[in-house]
Amino acid sequence: MKHLTLATLISGAMLAMTGSAQADTDMTFGGYIKADVMFSDYGNGAPESGNLSRQFYVPGTIYGKEGSGEQVVDFQARETRFNFKTVTDMEGGHSLTGFIELDFMTHTDGNERVSNSYSPRIRHAFVTYDNWTIGQTWTTFQNPGALPDNLDFVGAADGTPFVRQSLIKYTNGSFQFALENPETTLTPNGGGGRITSGSGVIPDVVARYNFTSEGGAAYSLAGIVRQLNIEETQGGTLLDASEMGYGVSFAGVIPVGKDDFKFTATYGEGLGRYMALNYANAGVLDANGDIETITSYGGFAAYRHWWNDQWRTSVTLSGFSADNNATLTGGGVNKEAYSSYINLLYSPSKPVTFGVEFMRALNERENGTDGDLNRIMFSAKYVL
Repeated sequence: MKHLTLATLISGAMLAMTGSAQADTDMTFGGYIKADVMFSDYGNGAPESGNLSRQFYVPGTIYGKEGSGEQVVDFQARETRFNFKTVTDMEGGHSLTGFIELDFMTHTDGNERVSNSYSPRIRHAFVTYDNWTIGQTWTTFQNPGALPDNLDFVGAADGTPFVRQSLIKYTNGSFQFALENPETTLTPNGGGGRITSGSGVIPDVVARYNFTSEGGAAYSLAGIVRQLNIEETQGGTLLDASEMGYGVSFAGVIPVGKDDFKFTATYGEGLGRYMALNYANAGVLDANGDIETITSYGGFAAYRHWWNDQWRTSVTLSGFSADNNATLTGGGVNKEAYSSYINLLYSPSKPVTFGVEFMRALNERENGTDGDLNRIMFSAKYVL
């Protein structure tokens, strides 16, 4: 009854907002339940329980904690998600879609002592009217359809663009154009804690072209132009600087019989948070307080083989590198990250999947400090 009440409230609210109570509206409820068990071996000591690295692989979080044990096990159901969607056929041939999706990842506001209670978070919340999309969803710079079939929450985290944020997007056939939320991440001159700046009024501008080949392969080519901007006081020093950044990303899904090959390759100046879960910053401040962009590039390749209709395996290789100016950033900044995955998934029926996956990751800082992670993950997933 609680689920019915929730669905009724959400549907009523969305219909009220759109003013389409008189229109023909289809409503669907979806999502999945996913339970994970992860056995992890951190080369330099495991982070504390609840740390992001204990939830999924996040580049930059596996350097270790001195004095901690190296082997840990984590049980979680935090990736479980639910969504609600409405599709309305409006008068005049117009189409209106509303979508909202929540899960329970990334939070540290619960604990594993008694109830394992974690707050839901918004993944997607957007409205699409004909060719326009407004709200929070995947950045246009990313092709989520090219992500590998891995058990890890992101999978190939160090080699892929991965951002969800608010945007305004226009789609015309195979072309997409978007204005997206800007946010700048910088390294202080000489190194130190990350500076995050929301200054500036120029949104990130993204364009993408999707196309297919005669063999059924699907590709995307995306480009981004963004302004890095900071206007604030740090340690008594007024910082007021801006610089332009850009990037390109090429992704694809190529069928190989029943199997498929997925890949993404990305390069940019000042990409920062758009790549590898912000493993490297977009720029660094020089001695004059000006911004120097940081070059970064990365990618992944994944091959999925179907043994039969119920069993499948994916093998994934992923990597990222940042070209830091160490005289400005210092040696404590992230430089390179690599990860590899192999899994075996079994779906006895379409909505149910059981799987096991082995992952190995290696991160390295500019000064040579490194961290490594080996993880065996077991999962059970039921699609609603």
